Amino acid sequence: MIQSQHQLKNRYSLFFLTFVIICITYMIPAVDAIPSLGLIPSPDIPGIPKEGDDYSKLLAYSLYFYEAQRSGFLPENNRVSWRHNSALDDGKDRGVNLTGGYYDAGDYVKFTLPLSWVLSLISWGAIEWFEGYKLSNQTEYLREMVKWGTDWLITAHPKPSQLFVQVGSSQIDNGYWGPDTNVPYPRPAYDINSTLHGTDVAAEAAAAFASSAILFRDFFNDTIYASTLISHAINVYTFAENKTLQLSSRAIPGTYGYSTSTYTDKLVYGAIWLYKATNQTQYLDKAINYYNQFQLKDSLRIMSWDDQTGACNILLAQIYFRESSINYTNYTTWSGETERYLDRIMTNKSNCSLTNGGLLWCKGDSESASIPISLYGTFGFFMYASYASTIEKTNSYKKFASSQIDYLLGANPMKMLYVVAVHPNSPKNPHHAGAHGGTNVVNLNDPPETMYPLYGAVVGGPDINDSYRDLRSDIVQSEVYILFDFLHVIHA
Repeated sequence: MIQSQHQLKNRYSLFFLTFVIICITYMIPAVDAIPSLGLIPSPDIPGIPKEGDDYSKLLAYSLYFYEAQRSGFLPENNRVSWRHNSALDDGKDRGVNLTGGYYDAGDYVKFTLPLSWVLSLISWGAIEWFEGYKLSNQTEYLREMVKWGTDWLITAHPKPSQLFVQVGSSQIDNGYWGPDTNVPYPRPAYDINSTLHGTDVAAEAAAAFASSAILFRDFFNDTIYASTLISHAINVYTFAENKTLQLSSRAIPGTYGYSTSTYTDKLVYGAIWLYKATNQTQYLDKAINYYNQFQLKDSLRIMSWDDQTGACNILLAQIYFRESSINYTNYTTWSGETERYLDRIMTNKSNCSLTNGGLLWCKGDSESASIPISLYGTFGFFMYASYASTIEKTNSYKKFASSQIDYLLGANPMKMLYVVAVHPNSPKNPHHAGAHGGTNVVNLNDPPETMYPLYGAVVGGPDINDSYRDLRSDIVQSEVYILFDFLHVIHA
């Protein structure tokens, strides 16, 4: 693998699968009206149904794939036969225990920033569409998936003013191709602290802690664990805003795998989730003050781990929708901003347009992972649709979002279902070191076939011409991502 490819890949992690989970969950209650996808028979894996609708199966597959990304000591109920206990000395170089968590994409490095973004989105989707998980009998797998991430995030935040943001070296990891039994060393741990500050990742972690706290408190009735998460959320957000504001990439130059464009949107995003978790108006005031101070209005970028302005718009509109009987003006303000944002995306008036085949393509983002970027947009449209100002808006947003799910699941020029190992037209050669079964870093086609099926993974996707080559060596197109919570959307 060459370094330039790795740098491109690092812009988008495996955790994009999250969006498919969410969208599927949204659609599950209406599944009787949706035709069969023609999935292949389910493997004999606990929790993945052999009967029932295809969307419930896809949701189960997507949660299973998170388990294929687990690091550390695996639990007794591990469902991934080829995943082993691994990277058991993580954090030892810094005197902390950083074992556990999730590996990023098809490699063995762990990153706090994309993990935090994913945990907030999975939690957000589950809070909104929990019924989809229930109808699919996936609530316990959801709980385990989120807790595996938050447990690690807690250990990565050992002090109020310290947050570990990366474990492992991308440069070292990039020279290895093989199973998790030989993860390459050393695996240095990098942190932000009172001297080396990183506003973006600290605020993002606050959002993850706060959103998941709501999920555990209100849906899993685990108030003790939720309290722990809220405590971490408050401390790490205080850390985020009480130091010199700067990007984490400035604190850890040359080694950090995820460089965001700005920290401004993350400060807003984290504050909104703290308000939702604590009901303390100081955090809502902070969110709106930062939004105005940093002039985030009229954003043209698709929401993603790099830019969460669109997500902030939707969250604020949702908050004031629920309070519209008290203050309708605030709802109209934020629904108006959100609808301008979504309408610009939907009508090609932002940096996004549609490919000839119908895929949402956002210039500057989709080049590195087209399907995940499409799904980010899909999440936003589905998440906001029920809060729209008119029924016409609601219907148009749902129709647009559904077209992107249709593209993902086979309604595209390649007739490709971009979820691995679930359909005869699924990608055959995902870029994933552990699942491939080979050890030849120079020739990723040795052996030519993937040894272990990566059920539920989503690949990067086609190019702007809707063409997909299905080459393991093509990191941009075949790197795997976490399918995301769109699948639960189908049942919600």
